[in-house]
Amino acid sequence: MKTARIALCQINPTVGDFSGNVKKIIKFIEDAGKYNPDIIAFPELAITGYPPEDLLLKPQFIDDNLNALMEIQEKVDDFVVIVGFVDKKDDIYNAAAIIHKKEIVDIYHKVHLPNYGVFDEYRYFQAGTRYPVYQMDGVIFGVNICEDIWYPEGPSTIQALSGAEFIININASPYHIGKTCFREKMLSTRASDSSVIVAYLNTIGGQDELVFDGRSFVVDHDGEIIAAGEQFKEDMIVIDLNLDAVFMKRLHDPRRRQQVIALGKGMVERITIDRKIGSTGARKSFPRLCTTALPYHLEEEVYNALILGTRDYVYKNGFKKVCIGLSGGIDSSLVAAIAVDAIGKDNVTGVFMPSPYTSNESREDTYGLARNLGINVIEVPINNIFESYLNTLRPEFKDMPVNTTEENIQARIRGNILMAFSNKFGWLVLTTGNKSEMSVGYATLYGDMAGGFAVIKDVPKTLVYKICNWKNQKEGRSIIPERVLLKEPSAELKPGQKDTDTLPPYEILDPILKAYIEEDRSFDEIVNLGCEEECARKVIKMVDTSEYKRRQSPPGIKITPRAFGRDRRFPITNRYRSW
Repeated sequence: MKTARIALCQINPTVGDFSGNVKKIIKFIEDAGKYNPDIIAFPELAITGYPPEDLLLKPQFIDDNLNALMEIQEKVDDFVVIVGFVDKKDDIYNAAAIIHKKEIVDIYHKVHLPNYGVFDEYRYFQAGTRYPVYQMDGVIFGVNICEDIWYPEGPSTIQALSGAEFIININASPYHIGKTCFREKMLSTRASDSSVIVAYLNTIGGQDELVFDGRSFVVDHDGEIIAAGEQFKEDMIVIDLNLDAVFMKRLHDPRRRQQVIALGKGMVERITIDRKIGSTGARKSFPRLCTTALPYHLEEEVYNALILGTRDYVYKNGFKKVCIGLSGGIDSSLVAAIAVDAIGKDNVTGVFMPSPYTSNESREDTYGLARNLGINVIEVPINNIFESYLNTLRPEFKDMPVNTTEENIQARIRGNILMAFSNKFGWLVLTTGNKSEMSVGYATLYGDMAGGFAVIKDVPKTLVYKICNWKNQKEGRSIIPERVLLKEPSAELKPGQKDTDTLPPYEILDPILKAYIEEDRSFDEIVNLGCEEECARKVIKMVDTSEYKRRQSPPGIKITPRAFGRDRRFPITNRYRSW
């Protein structure tokens, strides 16, 4: 049987950490080499990390990346290694080096550069124009990069029609809800349409707002997933590809012959690699059975994305510990649970800052959560500080009525205290605002928005509840105190305050926000979805007028198809209204 063994190395690089990334790549080459693969592949821009953004405008960064490639090149002997890097010619290119016996056999340049959503590759790269295939001991394969495979008539199709029996597609594809299933369907279609095996290799890790989920997989010529890697974890997939089956399918597909004629013989360059398939000796079987199905549980998937994003942001930025303002509410409870799972309970400190309006229930729930998670709590009452503020401002405020000014003072006192702990002990402050609040500006600048990383910034409030319920069910006990899940949300900044004093109930608010922010629906369309006109008008106005707040908020983990910041860029000064 004609086969080829490939090893897909799903790694977690760090942007700009050339020495660390090279060390990781070489270690994976050594580990993969134990199974005698023919090809060892690494993700898109594995050497630089993704996305390097404006580091790409620094010539020294480009040169350091090329030097790192040379280090890897010297470690490649009989295997063929594919690794993502930045190539420099007349311009710079998002590229893949194909290395064999310490030599670069060829360099593939990414053809289709994404420039939408979180992507901005036309800002940096020149597009490639070549569609090479590689021949090794009678086996023909193609290599391309991420976006290239999303085009039905793109490089993968051309390479398959030019004889490639399998395609290795290297990626740095960020996660959002639903993307895993969408990828699998698209690649299944691409593989079956071209009668070609597709090996999809994705990076993993957190990079600022983005989380890369890995979940690399191999799709056979019929579009069936035959191997898959872990999600949100480093992993290595070693698999033998049955190339005879590809040939047999192509024999029975006369349509493909017509496509080959239309493509034109000799259009695609074929590069020979002087290596015998399986030449490294007897095959050692790969110990772990490849999974072929990933159970889809929304809450679990999002929770794991938040853990990875938080862990990598903390550690990759040099922090060891975090602190969180605990209020006894559901948002801070979820952030604390994520932090404990991300970096360990000994590295998480809760700060409880009761005010004159803090209820006994909130105190009990704060300490109950801390006991459940095993974290320490520092209590810093703000009553005296708040009173001092009021006394200081009273001559100017005179007899003016109490309003949100006094509420925001309390939030800013708390933000000041959290940042004091951060400065004194080197802790990273994790903020606790959710997407629903950030959308409508239900947050205080320099108050509860103060901090270094906003863990659930892109998680709608209704999803926060679902995740907390899932967490308790998974643990078989109430990690998040039951009352936290049942009591009505409140900022507790004035007597009897409820979120619904200012906002529609979250089960009404969140669908409006999704329609307006993620789907760009018009006012009339939102009303036609069943929303009252006045409610829709109020929510849209709150979203539009809160852009200045969001610009000053900490970065947070993207988990929806359209997050604030990199995804959605609206002018602050803006008089357009959709009603």
